[in-house]
Parts: sequence; C-alpha cells; structure tokens
Amino acid sequence: MKVPQFIPFVGMEEYESIKRCFETNWITEGPLSKEFNEKILEIIGAKYGVLAPNGTLALILAMKALGINPGDEVIVPNLTFFASASAVEFLGAQPVFVDVCKDSQLNIEACRRVLSPKTKAIMPVHLFGLVPDMGRLQEFAQKNKLLIIEDAAQAFGVKWGKKFCGTFGNAAAFSFFADKSLTTAEGGFVATNDKKVYEKLLFLRNQGRRDRGSFIHQEIGYNFRITDIQSAIGLSQLKKFKQVVFNKKAIHAKYTQLLENCDRVEILQPPIEVDPFIPFRVILKTKLNESSELMEHLRKNDVEPREFFYPLHKQPAFSYLQTDERYDDCHFTISNHIYDNYICLPSFVSISEEQVKYVVQTIKSYYKEGQSSK
Repeated sequence: MKVPQFIPFVGMEEYESIKRCFETNWITEGPLSKEFNEKILEIIGAKYGVLAPNGTLALILAMKALGINPGDEVIVPNLTFFASASAVEFLGAQPVFVDVCKDSQLNIEACRRVLSPKTKAIMPVHLFGLVPDMGRLQEFAQKNKLLIIEDAAQAFGVKWGKKFCGTFGNAAAFSFFADKSLTTAEGGFVATNDKKVYEKLLFLRNQGRRDRGSFIHQEIGYNFRITDIQSAIGLSQLKKFKQVVFNKKAIHAKYTQLLENCDRVEILQPPIEVDPFIPFRVILKTKLNESSELMEHLRKNDVEPREFFYPLHKQPAFSYLQTDERYDDCHFTISNHIYDNYICLPSFVSISEEQVKYVVQTIKSYYKEGQSSK
C-alpha cells in the first residue's frame, strides 16, 4: 500500500468555484477577495486583516507594518520552517534563535538569554497546530517592551484558551499553502487588532495607495495582493473547514490509539489549553535517535514520512551569525534532540483508516524485526 506524505483536500467544489471569476471577468483581487477577507476575520475574531500572496510575504508585511527595521533583532524559535527567520532577514533585521520545549514550541525562559538593546520583537510560531503558553509570552513581551508577531501559518482556526491564534500579538501571519488546513494553493493573511497597523498594511500591499485606480502614492508600497481566483478557492474551502477539523482530529486520535502500546514511540499531544486542536501534521516521537533509520524503513515500504525542520542555528544560510555566542550549539539541546527523534507521519485530510493502519503496522514492524540495534 502506498501512503504519500500529503494530498491536497481539493475537488470539484473548488474547480466549480472559480467559474464565477470568468463569468464576471474579475480575475484580479476584487469582490470575492473582499468576501474571503471578511469571513476570515469572522472566524479568527480579529478586527482587521489583509490578504497576502503567501505566508512568507504575510510575515514580511506584518513586520514592515510594525516598524521592524534594519539592525533590529527579532527572537525566533530555533525549530521552525526557514521562512520564519528569512522574513526577518529580508527586512535587514536579525533573527535571534532560541531553543524550544519538547513539544516543539518556543521556550519562553530561553528568551531572556538573548535579549539585547536591539531586541524589538518576539515571534511565537504555532508549529504543527500547537501553541506556546501565550499568557506567559504576553507577560514576557510586555515586561521587555517587545512587539509580538505571531507566525500562525500552521494554526488557522486553532485556539489557546478562549482566543484564536493570530489575535494575541500586535500582528499575525497565516499561510494558505496547499498543505494547510485552509488552502488557496498559494496565499496568506495578516491579522491585527490595531487600526494604525491596519492602515499601514493597506498602503504597503497596494503600491503605497489606498485605492487601486489612483496614481498618487502617499507612501512606499508594493504589490502584495492576491487574485479572486485564489479567493474563490478559499471561500469553497471554508465551506469544508468543519470537515477538515473533524478529519484531522480523528486521524490524530487513531494514530494515538494504535500506537499507545508501542513503548518505543509516542504521538505528540497538545496541552489542554489548545482547543480546538487542528494538527497540521501528526508527530511521532522516537526515543533513541533513530528517526533516520525508521524513516528509511517507512520509505522502503511505500510510506512517505517527512523529517522535522532542520535547526535554524545549523542552517548554512545563517552561518554568518555564528560568531555571536548566542548561536552556539550548546544552547539548542532540545532542538537537536527533536530533529534526531521526531517524524512527521502522513496525516492529510483524506487519508483512509486503512492507510493509517498500514503506517502503524510498518512502524511496529521496524521494531519487531529488530532493525534498531539501539
């Protein structure tokens, strides 16, 4: 049985949805994008928001609107997708990495170590639909006069306590890439509750003007818009979102149930404060630095796993930072441990129960056959 890592949850509904764009001859950003924008805000409970071409540019827009400038420092968890840090670097600022906790979320205690007079913001990343302790993070940011920029790319619709991810900070960025719980193929969104930040976002994403038909540009801006074709897909996806949440939670529960008696592995679980939990991926924790061997075994049996993100402090692209003691390997023991031990299992929305069972059987066969000598 073949089990891919990911298959997009799209079908004829999305295909049919884009007809309206051609029927009205409105294929650029227009009325469907306005409707999509409004529905997103209704769901996450933010006051303001703008669409963006993708999650990376959403992060860049958010930070630019908040005044992140060259020379500023932004605290970023060491274990996240590369774009969290490259978006900071794009603006001429410096990403400063901190270790994570065993649930892969930002270690707030570790942030104190890297503070400097240049530190302007902190970026919690809600990795895999999990969330750091946002109450403590807000207290830390307030005490140290830091902006909070939420990277909520993988956490659309996820709550911490009574609030949705994307509403805790000064601004937040979402991604609607193909593998996200809500997709427009490519796309992103910036949310904020600050009207001044929102006003800045409107100029930044539309060539420095409020109205597209004007050729008078009050500020420096860019083209960070999307199309009504993408928004049509997004609106169709929103109609299926309850099904996405239901399926993803069921998939996570099934993996947890089937592997509960396998003492060499366990499924990463959310804290009770995360509800609803919408797992972006199902994360398998091995215990003896054997993720590489187990992934190879899965691949040989037609199961496509995915390794964890490579720690940012080891990324060749950021080698220029390594003269700074704050980036020494000794500060990132948990990040290194997670990279060596955690695996992303196939958990796409349409995965069948038979496929989940086959993945579990393949994992168990690895240990049963004694392929690990550790």
